[in-house]
Amino acid sequence: MKKLLFLFIVAFAINMNAQTTEAKDKKVVISIFEKLATIESIVSIEKRDTVSHFDKNFEIWFKQPIDHNNLSKGTFRQRVFLGFKDQEKPVIVELQGYGIYSEKAGELASQYQANQLTIEHRYFNNSRPKEIDWNTLTIENSAKDQKIIIDAIRSAIYPNSKFITTGISKGCQTTMAHRRFFPDNVDASVCYVGPLNFQREDPRVYEFLKNVGTEEDREKVKQFQNLCFKNRASLLKILKDTAKEHHMSWEFGEEKAIDYTILEYSFAFWQWGNKTEKIPNKSATPQEIYNHLLDVVGYGFFESKSVDDLQPYFWAALTQQGIYGYETAPFKQYLHTEEIYKFDWAFPKGITKEYDLKSMQEIKTYLDNSAEKMIFIYGEYDTWNATAVDLSATANQREMFKFVKSKGSHTTRIKSFNNEEQKEIYTIINGWLKK
Repeated sequence: MKKLLFLFIVAFAINMNAQTTEAKDKKVVISIFEKLATIESIVSIEKRDTVSHFDKNFEIWFKQPIDHNNLSKGTFRQRVFLGFKDQEKPVIVELQGYGIYSEKAGELASQYQANQLTIEHRYFNNSRPKEIDWNTLTIENSAKDQKIIIDAIRSAIYPNSKFITTGISKGCQTTMAHRRFFPDNVDASVCYVGPLNFQREDPRVYEFLKNVGTEEDREKVKQFQNLCFKNRASLLKILKDTAKEHHMSWEFGEEKAIDYTILEYSFAFWQWGNKTEKIPNKSATPQEIYNHLLDVVGYGFFESKSVDDLQPYFWAALTQQGIYGYETAPFKQYLHTEEIYKFDWAFPKGITKEYDLKSMQEIKTYLDNSAEKMIFIYGEYDTWNATAVDLSATANQREMFKFVKSKGSHTTRIKSFNNEEQKEIYTIINGWLKK
């Protein structure tokens, strides 16, 4: 009898504890949700399934001005994810250079079991109005979007937390621009593999491709491009057959499509860390050549549907952030020209704009002279390392650091480095979070 009474008491206690935990959990959900609901510029909040280490996960839509300098142009909706862990923990702000493709914790949020605020870039994916005023897609307007969101989330939920921005590739460019316009909006930044171009077609890319890796490997890459041009007619036929089967098209036509794809090969090969052992030799069939070419380059940079999705990227690259072109001189016997192949065709239909030389130069001036608490991560063999940020002589005094992974690619992250280098990087970030 005593044993049964004891078991009853234990069961009752466990049940009450579970109910108390459930009630406490419910209270936290309501509390955070209600705090988000107080933010005036938020037009929609949805609680999502939890991911990674987050206790709560929210999809949030902000109403943003189309032009922060001319509010009469109306508004658009900008998508944000908040992975909530704890109101006292740091907030890692992932500034997307494109759309949001994952709700999961990134490298820094995972490392610190921190909160994560992920901001979709204006005019990408779900944050794209039906009609776009392309002249309002500027690094300044984007930075102001991000400041509004960061300020609102900080004020409502994390008034005592440290905020660190981070971004990958174009997200790194976005992070640099945000800090340039609003240097004190966050406590620090970690930028991954982001270029800082100083011309629309930055020629440093060409020099990089002439010197990256070993001479033997560079020659293998070039010989494969020559092999592609020698088999151009066969590759073009395969491209046309594939396009017909999968309903693909190219704004500049299939003839140009195969040429651009072959020219892109060297850039993509080094960018993504491909291995020369996988390059087909001259005895390969046209299909084998084609398969390798598209495995490395893909269809996603030139094909019409992809270009439409990437239109905001091309606009930003062609008007402010810079890109590259393709040297044709090494392939003059096939292309009958030495002109640089450019991306003019990637402008939105019916509109072009001059490249603004000042934008990236102003970011460089900021980084060289006054920027503080920033880490830059690069891969040595990544083609975008050609236009990587170069730190000035005063950088260390301002806690500005750069780490380059030996032979690393565009996929280089902190976890790509050896244990000693990882410890060095995280020691710096740990210091920022404690101050």
